[in-house]
Amino acid sequence: MAETKSLAVVGGGQMGSGIAQLGAMHGLHVWLLDTDPAALSRATKSISSSLQRFVSKGQLSQAADTEALKRLKCTSNIEDLRSADFVVEAIVESEDVKKKLFIELDKITKSSAILASNTSSISVTRLASATSRPRQVIGMHFMNPPPVMKLVEIIRGADTSDETYHVTKALAERFRKMVICSQDYSGFIVNRILMPMINEAFFTLYTGVATKEDIDTGMKLGTNHPMGPLELADFIGLDVCLSIMKVLHTGLGDSKYAPCPLLVQYVDAGRVGRKCGIGVYDYRKPSPRL
Repeated sequence: MAETKSLAVVGGGQMGSGIAQLGAMHGLHVWLLDTDPAALSRATKSISSSLQRFVSKGQLSQAADTEALKRLKCTSNIEDLRSADFVVEAIVESEDVKKKLFIELDKITKSSAILASNTSSISVTRLASATSRPRQVIGMHFMNPPPVMKLVEIIRGADTSDETYHVTKALAERFRKMVICSQDYSGFIVNRILMPMINEAFFTLYTGVATKEDIDTGMKLGTNHPMGPLELADFIGLDVCLSIMKVLHTGLGDSKYAPCPLLVQYVDAGRVGRKCGIGVYDYRKPSPRL
């Protein structure tokens, strides 16, 4: 089984930058690709700040921080990924967009490279079908934020080989993650359970059962969840939650997965959560009074 020495991550958002950080922290040479230079600039700052937090907590030495940053390179040119042993896609949760990327990656990367998707709900088998190497395509779903959360959910497509699985599992364990394995069904394990709960929290708010604060407090104190479902939805991104609910509804064909109209309305209004300053809750700083 070949050891992974170089990692490419596509997508400079919170998930992609976090996965790139993990690779750099654990000795891999990392390319982080995004077509938007501003996204790469934000990602670099985010990674640097995150590494410093690890240093301040005594979980990483200053020397290791410096070395990790040296191993990380950012690019907007997909040609730079040619030499990568392992590629993780962490772009928008859209099957069509991901398939287009996988077609491109299949042409660019070396024949031995493994192509992994950080998808949280989309069929790995269908993504793999867009390539000439379905045996080397796999789902590698990190939790948010990747440097902190301890779980990686691995999803084997219909044709994923044992070697691809073992290389992916070894990489996750190198990152000091606990691995769980799911069959390739919509939502996999975590989101198959989590997203309907979040959706039901929206229905609870939508039908006037309780306030958003009481819904979240009830779940935090009543079930020992660290965050309430509405607060968590804002953290994940309401657009991402809606996208996953649509995948569940279409893929499993049960009306219980139909997205709550209030969730749809918030996304239509651009209220997608923390990343834009407003979702279920308002995170914007109040304007100073004149």
